[in-house]
Amino acid sequence: MTFFRDTATIFSREFAPVWREPLSLVFTMAQPLLFLYLFGPLLESGTATPGPAWQWFVPGILIMMCLSGPLMAGYFLLLDLIGGSMERLLVTPVSRTALLVGRTLKEFVVLLAQAVLIIGLAVPLGLDLHVPGVLTGLTLLVVFGIGLGGLSFVLAIVSAPGGELFYGITQVVMFPLLLLSGVLLPVENGPGWLQVAASINPVTYIVEAERSLFAGRFLDAPVVWGTAAAVVTALLGLHLARRRMARGL
Repeated sequence: MTFFRDTATIFSREFAPVWREPLSLVFTMAQPLLFLYLFGPLLESGTATPGPAWQWFVPGILIMMCLSGPLMAGYFLLLDLIGGSMERLLVTPVSRTALLVGRTLKEFVVLLAQAVLIIGLAVPLGLDLHVPGVLTGLTLLVVFGIGLGGLSFVLAIVSAPGGELFYGITQVVMFPLLLLSGVLLPVENGPGWLQVAASINPVTYIVEAERSLFAGRFLDAPVVWGTAAAVVTALLGLHLARRRMARGL
């Protein structure tokens, strides 16, 4: 019971700024919204996608938000480390595991709220809503986001107090993962070397799984591979973050 109380306390502390300024959720979605309204119609009017444009494109937008949100979650932890807030928390009896779980839950709620908003805005544009597939896809997205958040926390702790390592690695890693996963255009249309690079990118399999789920195809092979990639990312991220928290900052 103490652990759950500590987790709820940390979650409340982290979520308070979002609760006070709910419009911040929309402002952080500026880039995904621009892609949705400006880039999506270009796909709809052409033949670039292998299937219905919005069924293909919206899952990619959700993965884009996942990479630019939870992957950058460690930024706020880094601010606490630099400002000394985390040191004051560490001298309290709060569980260090709860420090991690509470922050992760905050990223979970924010990512889920943003994803629901994007899906709601995409339905009038032409997204065919397969409710069971969408709910399963959101679950997969959250699992992947929790893993990215854990990895981001580890990177923030390692990068303190300067933070240069965190900014450098997140920027260098995020854009190749994004572009090589085919969230904007099919990788199959690219040269051979690009397809090989995409095949070793775990995000590629999660994107394909999301597209199959949003189309209502639960038994497609990409769903299996994407689920495996998301679960491995979540387990790895949580394990490394918990281990780092237990060792101390």
